[in-house]
Amino acid sequence: MWWDERVSARFRRNLQPTLTYWSVFFSFGLCIAFLGPTLLDLRCQTQSSLSQITWVFFSQQFCLLLGSCLGGVFKRTLAQSLFALFASSLAISLVFAIIPLCHNVVVLAVVMAVAGLAMGCIDTISNMQLVKIYQKDSAIFLQALHFFVGFGALLSPLIADPFLSDTNCILSNSTANASSNLPHIRKSLVPHHPGNLSHYDLPMKGMVVTRVSYAFWIMALINLPVPIAVFFLLYKERMVPCFNSSSHPLLSADELAMEARPVEKDDLSTSVHRAHAAGGHDDLFSCCQSKNFRGASYTYFAVHITGALVLFMTDGIVGEYSGFIYSYAVEEPLSVVHKVAGYLPSLFWGFITLGRLISIPVSYRMKPATMVFINVVGVLITFLLLLIFSSSVVFLFVGTASLGLFLSSTFPSMLAYTEDILQYKGCATTVLVTGAGIGEMVLQLLVGSIIHDQGSYSFLVCGMIFGGLAFTFYAFLLFFHRMYPKPSSGKKAPALTPALL
Repeated sequence: MWWDERVSARFRRNLQPTLTYWSVFFSFGLCIAFLGPTLLDLRCQTQSSLSQITWVFFSQQFCLLLGSCLGGVFKRTLAQSLFALFASSLAISLVFAIIPLCHNVVVLAVVMAVAGLAMGCIDTISNMQLVKIYQKDSAIFLQALHFFVGFGALLSPLIADPFLSDTNCILSNSTANASSNLPHIRKSLVPHHPGNLSHYDLPMKGMVVTRVSYAFWIMALINLPVPIAVFFLLYKERMVPCFNSSSHPLLSADELAMEARPVEKDDLSTSVHRAHAAGGHDDLFSCCQSKNFRGASYTYFAVHITGALVLFMTDGIVGEYSGFIYSYAVEEPLSVVHKVAGYLPSLFWGFITLGRLISIPVSYRMKPATMVFINVVGVLITFLLLLIFSSSVVFLFVGTASLGLFLSSTFPSMLAYTEDILQYKGCATTVLVTGAGIGEMVLQLLVGSIIHDQGSYSFLVCGMIFGGLAFTFYAFLLFFHRMYPKPSSGKKAPALTPALL
């Protein structure tokens, strides 16, 4: 195997919980990507306008952010975390099954809000659990975790595609003009920002003819094994209520894994401390309580803030690029044919998923700090080249693939690096997940407004600015890492040396 025996033994000891967390993140990916392709059919199902149905996007994204902030509430015991994951993954299956029954846009928005809360809890808890189990070795397993969300995000549009309407799914006297534009409208839709699509006449009344319900029921069945897997983990840990067993601490799996690794002198002095230090991982509001700040140096806050700002920018780029690359391509000066431009978002997400798969073995050989440095520099250079060759359709495809690769491993690498700086005692997981969620929502709204006012060329200019800011914030993070106090036990914290770069 490409990793050493110590990491392999740790993985074998924690095989079931690790596979369970990966499967739950597959559920997260399945839920995050289905809404875009199916939104027009859901508009027909709810007989709503284009502007009304796009607010369903906002409902999901806002509650996802809220769920990410609150997810840390369930971290205090392993039982709380697993029951939260069980409830969240089961809720996603139920949401898929209920969506075809929602014939009112408000009801659909409420259902998607529930899905968003479940996704937010999954996002925070799964990342937090893997960090707790593997700590210094978590980078590899976080890369795999985020591969599964990419795999789920790729799979759900493929499941939905055969059931999407080729013509207008509300039959009326005015369907002819709108039907010919459905593929273009479908690919141009982004969260509650219909853009320049309001001039299309999409009927709201008439006979609804859509088969999209089958896609949701298939996804509900595909997702059903995930809550079952979480339940089996609860059963194995004797946490099902009928066993009347007390809750296990969050780090019980990690403590067992420590038995499989050679005992080092430093580990003897820090292993017990780490088991209690895990209390730093709370929900966002608990993290902000003043009692958690007593005795903390300014670098403690700086590491949290700069790490969150890097992900605010990079995840924001993922959201705005995937949302607007199609619209940018079909506008002048490129004027790409609609069908060809439709491959760009799929290419982008495909290379994000491929990059996450490649990053699994790479993260074992390369430090997380190095990977983040390569990623932010790669994003900046790619946007620069996209601006230079802005008239080339070929380079737009090459640049889209390149951007997907560089952005793919940024989040898990940044999470592993920041947790390593803080010696797993801060609120990094909760703060970084929240920062990334805010960035994905805010930057998409911002770029949509700028494109509407300034034209399509501003799309790449915004990406260049965001990439430059991500690099700047990362440079500040490296500086604060050097200033951060070393562990009191005498074990040196990993420092970014010139050789690293």
